[in-house]
Amino acid sequence: MSTEAQQVRAVSPERLKVRIEMREARVGIIGLGYVGLPLALIFSEQKFPVTGFDIDSAKIETLSKGGSYMYRISPTEIAAARSRGFSATSDYSRVAEMDAVIICVPTPLTESREPDLQFITSTGEAIAPHLRPGQLIVLESTTYPGTTEEVLIPLLESKNPAGLKVARLDSAQEPVFYAAYSPEREDPGNDTVARREIPKVVGGMDPTAAALAEALYGAIFNRVVTVSTPAAAEMTKLLENIYRCVNIALVNELKLLSLRMGIDIWEVIAAASTKPFGFQPFFPGPGLGGHCIPVDPFYLSWKARQWDFQTRFIELAGEINTAMPYHVVSAIASALNRRRKALNGAQVLVLGVAYKKDIDDNRESPGLKVMELLQQEGAEVHYNDPYFPTLEKGRKYDFHMKSVPLENLGRFDCVVIITDHSDYDYAHIVNESQLVVDTRNATGGIMSPNIVRC
Repeated sequence: MSTEAQQVRAVSPERLKVRIEMREARVGIIGLGYVGLPLALIFSEQKFPVTGFDIDSAKIETLSKGGSYMYRISPTEIAAARSRGFSATSDYSRVAEMDAVIICVPTPLTESREPDLQFITSTGEAIAPHLRPGQLIVLESTTYPGTTEEVLIPLLESKNPAGLKVARLDSAQEPVFYAAYSPEREDPGNDTVARREIPKVVGGMDPTAAALAEALYGAIFNRVVTVSTPAAAEMTKLLENIYRCVNIALVNELKLLSLRMGIDIWEVIAAASTKPFGFQPFFPGPGLGGHCIPVDPFYLSWKARQWDFQTRFIELAGEINTAMPYHVVSAIASALNRRRKALNGAQVLVLGVAYKKDIDDNRESPGLKVMELLQQEGAEVHYNDPYFPTLEKGRKYDFHMKSVPLENLGRFDCVVIITDHSDYDYAHIVNESQLVVDTRNATGGIMSPNIVRC
């Protein structure tokens, strides 16, 4: 698109704010995964014209046919959005049609646990040629403080042929686009808090960008919290998840100590939770899962090293949580050994490969790591998960397995509860199994010599 054409199609910030208030602003969501697709549906529900972008042709085809690839999003929701004008495409030239573009792409770790920003940079390269003056660009992907200003914006400025610059406090260059950061706060499986009730944090590169982002998100969320800069918003997201990571590591370590001392850590947590102030319960488990909590702390610890600062709490918490799947496998081996059976050659059934209960998301799931470790020890591993009928090759693991039915549980030497799905009948599982290793206290209250809680 020529500079002249872009200028004609430019929208002033005042006009864009009016378009947002009138639900006329065209919103583009890049990345139609666990964050982007729900966000696109919220905008659609609020009558915004929404276009979803993704490089995965299978996702585009599914959505274009009115289908869904997420358990928690029904085809009915997709059909309703399509009736309101929602569409999905892999044609990034259509970014030029958008008034606001929100980037919701993955930010994993490399093998050496360093930030992997390839999806952010590739997205920036894809949209930069199609930027036009007056557009609002918002990054939602979880990342380290400084990514928006140090990585995304320079890329957008250098790759767009019209020479557009981002609007800054100390710059009056024209033409400009506006940029902000707003961390996603998705909580899959949480049915108690409506998405609109979750406050949205935004940080703009300048006051105009902040005001536009506040107006955009304020149209779909009941509360918007504006901070001073994108970096402050990026740090907010990391603080939220590191807070959980450190506290889960603490309770995991106390669980290991309690096992040695013969104390029931679940009883202790329940008792401590009766304190009406100064205590919030966290619960132990087989390790951390999901895209955020196992990953985000390492983003900040990596960035901190650039400032010659060691984040010792974060790194220690990461060590403890990373070690939990190894503890689970050790507990399985010990439990089998007490029954005069070896782990090598044992038939082991893993219950649950989702990273937490009642969701279809297995990113960074400790269950997958446990399965890998069991296979390395020579066990014959099977799994059951109502949300994952099959396991295929992923980013870290190369499983080619099908979920087995919960029949004839007695044929397995050990049944391991990794994810405490509500669908499971735990009393039945205990009664039918030779040995149950419970990592979630899902069998709490059931008395049986066949249960080992770890």
